[in-house]
Amino acid sequence: MSDVKNAIMTGQTALGIEFGSTRIKAVLVDEKNVPIASGSHEWENRLVDNIWTYTLDDIWNGLQDCYRDLVKDVKEKYDAELTTIGAMGFSAMMHGYLAFDKNDELLVPFRTWRNTITEPASEALTELFQYHIPQRWSIAHLYQAILNGEEHVKNVDFFTTLAGYVHWRLTGKKVLGVGDASGMFPIDMNTGDYNERMIGQFDELVADKGFDWKLKEILPGVLTAGENAGVLTEEGAKLLDPTGTLKAGIPVCPPEGDAGTGMAATNSVAQRTGNVSAGTSVFSMVVLEKDLSKVYPELDMVTTPDGSLVAMVHCNNCTSDLNAWVGIFKEFAESFGIEVDMNKLFGTLYNKALEGDADCGGLLAYNYFSGEHITGFEKGRPLFVRRPDSKFNLANFMRVHLFTSLGALKTGMDILLKEEKVNLDKIYGHGGLFKTKGVGQGILAAAIDTPVSVMETAGEGGAWGIALLASYMKNKAEGESLSAYLSDKVFAGETGSEMQPVAEDVAGFEAFIERYKAGFPIERAAIDSLK
Repeated sequence: MSDVKNAIMTGQTALGIEFGSTRIKAVLVDEKNVPIASGSHEWENRLVDNIWTYTLDDIWNGLQDCYRDLVKDVKEKYDAELTTIGAMGFSAMMHGYLAFDKNDELLVPFRTWRNTITEPASEALTELFQYHIPQRWSIAHLYQAILNGEEHVKNVDFFTTLAGYVHWRLTGKKVLGVGDASGMFPIDMNTGDYNERMIGQFDELVADKGFDWKLKEILPGVLTAGENAGVLTEEGAKLLDPTGTLKAGIPVCPPEGDAGTGMAATNSVAQRTGNVSAGTSVFSMVVLEKDLSKVYPELDMVTTPDGSLVAMVHCNNCTSDLNAWVGIFKEFAESFGIEVDMNKLFGTLYNKALEGDADCGGLLAYNYFSGEHITGFEKGRPLFVRRPDSKFNLANFMRVHLFTSLGALKTGMDILLKEEKVNLDKIYGHGGLFKTKGVGQGILAAAIDTPVSVMETAGEGGAWGIALLASYMKNKAEGESLSAYLSDKVFAGETGSEMQPVAEDVAGFEAFIERYKAGFPIERAAIDSLK
């Protein structure tokens, strides 16, 4: 019997399942934390009554199909049946609103992070707490429902995130990992639990509504990485694997958000480290040594899975416009009867950008398919603009679209690095922008004037990240921190490929960002004029 098959048969494994916006993915790892099997399920959110949502059937059918795909992969690769697992964990897109009554019935359809319907609540709570409460956060959704006079609020017995909901149904435990919890309600860094002062302020704010509940009573409990968050119940095992093959009793780690699992998957949970995830949207996570000096609307304050303070720059737009332009070039080639491999096309065009002028030759672009709160736009209009004397060629054209994919991110990162003087030794890049070796990586290094590393394993993504958190809970040594476990047991010897910022490119990006900011009225005019 092979070592891997033996590990599967004896439960020397860990399973992570993550609910992404378009895909549910499962990753099974062995005792060395190496992925040995995977499964997936494609899904899409629905726009129902102007609310972005997934149904409960979507969630459970998707989870079961994803797990079934994993079981099939295990069978095909190792001729083994998955009857037990050493430990498991579930993660999902952060924030949003799933509210239940005392009979565990869902009160209103799941409101995902994508909904931008809570601006009055977000502004009021930010003012009340003197702490930035983004529109995506669960507490903003709850308070907006109160402001709207929604009937269901008086019946709320429990509300949570998607990861928290799945975990609860599979284990019976109403808990969250601290990273995911920090996107529901602010966390007190001293206690590792919700901020009691702000809890009191919220209860006082809604006291005249006469609700039967207090906020603390309806929030999930908070756990840090490594703590036991329950076991898979008999009912939970049937929910995950309706065939009845999977046995109950498997330990389950605290459920986490996708930001936290991204940090685990890139070994960036220690202070002075960070990561940038760049695909359809882009966000950075920087682990701080101390509190920031003031509240910034551009920065979300959350935590690592083990409770360290993180500043998050979350931007709605990244590569969608860039991908659309690459699609135009594909169409051009096909018009001449040339079949083009998309990987080769992306690689060729991305590398072409390296030949351009440091500042993109005076060209300007905005990648705003949707609004961008960091730069103050509620809607988006993708734009390309140039002066008659700009150096308009293919290299600069590609370069400016790569630059603008990180324009909003740089705006937020500049607050951290230049205004707050945050120390950042290294940042890890992962996601589609970094697939072409050395291009996106070099441009990010130029944007933030910081070394950027890309690891081969980062492509495994958040499902691997939550598998690592499950493995940490099961296998950690006495007193071993998450950071030490990841560095010594998972990433030992793997530093990835590092790129240092090039002075000329740093100066070029600074010149571009000044042009980018000066051009905001152009974007505003496009939004106002192109209805």
